[in-house]
Amino acid sequence: MPSDAEATHLPSKVILEPADQALVDGVLKRQPRALAKTITLIESTRSDHRRRAAGVLDALLPHTGDSIRLGISGSPGAGKSTFIEALGLELIRRGHRVAVLAIDPSSTITGGSILGDKTRMEHLSVNPDAFIRPSPSRGSLGGVADKTREAMLVCEAAGFDVILVETVGVGQSETTVAGMVDAFVLVQLPNAGDDLQAIKKGIVEIADVIVVNKADIDPDAAELARRQLAGALSLLRHPSPNWKPVVVALSAAKNQGIDKFWAEIERLRKALGESGELDEKRRRQAVDWMWSLIDQGLRTRFRENPKVRSELEPTSRSVAEGRTTAAAAAYRLLDFVEAAND
Repeated sequence: MPSDAEATHLPSKVILEPADQALVDGVLKRQPRALAKTITLIESTRSDHRRRAAGVLDALLPHTGDSIRLGISGSPGAGKSTFIEALGLELIRRGHRVAVLAIDPSSTITGGSILGDKTRMEHLSVNPDAFIRPSPSRGSLGGVADKTREAMLVCEAAGFDVILVETVGVGQSETTVAGMVDAFVLVQLPNAGDDLQAIKKGIVEIADVIVVNKADIDPDAAELARRQLAGALSLLRHPSPNWKPVVVALSAAKNQGIDKFWAEIERLRKALGESGELDEKRRRQAVDWMWSLIDQGLRTRFRENPKVRSELEPTSRSVAEGRTTAAAAAYRLLDFVEAAND
């Protein structure tokens, strides 16, 4: 499997500071402390940390790309954390090393996050072959944090061969994660609605595998939901020409059906791998993420412009009070950035 490095790695040699080289060496030696500190550096918003993180990632990039990447979404209460723990323990039993990147919603009032996923996955969190990293969404849209992809690459460099990305749990608009993983998994409940309701959920049409969880509570309802979701999928056009989405009913709490789910993931990987679609998908994802980072960087540089920072508040107040149109204000602020680049 070609790594992301083969798609986007530049041939320049990065000279790292001793502290950053120590992080790189620690990650490659699979040291949990170095892994955690590297992800913390990557998630930092400080400009000097961003520059350091870019160098560390560039050094780690050739060692990435060999994992199975899964995105897992679903509405609150669907049992995502229970499912991830059951799946992670089963995969470790099979000889895999599992990293879980759990995205926790940030409060729109305080900005804080609970970050309680380690508590929910009490057995997986203490397993030496597992790594669980909760991260705040910090207002990022699409169900993931803005540094999730970079954190995923660091985990790959540390030797984790299965990466599970758990989204914040909205279950409707969390589609960004699908652009950074090999397979997108949607966790549903038996009473999630009929097939018409399923079609109305835009997230369903990009799912590669749908899991009907908690099937042990009411097996008949779970089987009905499985058939209804399968019927809905048959009416939708999946993005991949080499894979037909499937629906699996299981009980994560009872550890029933996890093996059937993983068999579908292995079948998907084989289908996409043999057709060459997986390599192409990862190359496309790497370029798309580059443009995403460019967009983020432009927004950051805009806000850091001294003239913008001094004029942003009075200009915003003028728009709010109806004295200036939003368009005129936006163009005026953008002109400050353009003038700084001249």
